[in-house]
Amino acid sequence: MRIDLSGKTALVTGSTQGIGAAIAAGLAASGARVAVNGRGAESVDRALEGLRARVPGAEFVAAPGDLASEDGAARVLGVLPSVDILVNNLGVYGSRPALEIGDDEWRRYFEVNVLAAIRLTRAYLGGMMERSWGRIQYIGSDSAVVTPAEMIHYGVSKTSLLGVSRGFAKAAAGSGVTVNSVLAGPTHTGGVEDFVYELVDSSLPWDEAQRVFMREHRPQSLLQRLIEPEEIAHMVVYLSSPFASATTGAAVRVDGGYIDSIVP
Repeated sequence: MRIDLSGKTALVTGSTQGIGAAIAAGLAASGARVAVNGRGAESVDRALEGLRARVPGAEFVAAPGDLASEDGAARVLGVLPSVDILVNNLGVYGSRPALEIGDDEWRRYFEVNVLAAIRLTRAYLGGMMERSWGRIQYIGSDSAVVTPAEMIHYGVSKTSLLGVSRGFAKAAAGSGVTVNSVLAGPTHTGGVEDFVYELVDSSLPWDEAQRVFMREHRPQSLLQRLIEPEEIAHMVVYLSSPFASATTGAAVRVDGGYIDSIVP
């Protein structure tokens, strides 16, 4: 399958590293002009240097701004008043006992993981509908449907995104714009390595630590390994393409599979 996104402009939020950077690279490799977002200009510039080496000849745009704030979102919208593809990837996560999560932390998770995506969808969806073409995706998580005991605030924020995605898909019904969620499973990024070592013996070599983490904390996984960011990106690129024109309002799983199905 040859995916050609030439002439399309994409914004990938939280794309200076990890899954976001992999998605940015994948979209750019398919011909899209890709805006890279992070909170500060310095981190965005570093990411752009790496992405340009990774996808020679691709067109990238710097779009720094803290999307959890109205001012930061306004900075990004000033650079990109319209886009064809919006990938809401920005998110925070971390482990904390449920009874120790205070109001400020709950609020932060909602503002970063949910409200930032709502804010951008509200800004871009109308223009996509007027042009009769657009793709909006929310990078969700298997934690949306199997809430992890060690980070329920994260799980609840991702559950919220399922409702947001489905609701905006209904708002865009019949317009030629698709709106979907991608449910990612535990993915191998630098931040996740740190998270794994919070839960398993930090003296273990990485390969063994990963196996212990999956066995003890994600035993339902059929894949029984962490997913690579590029594997998430492949699905996002497909859903961004004309080939996915009949997929909307969906929660598409790239979670490594489950012993007992959790999503119809």
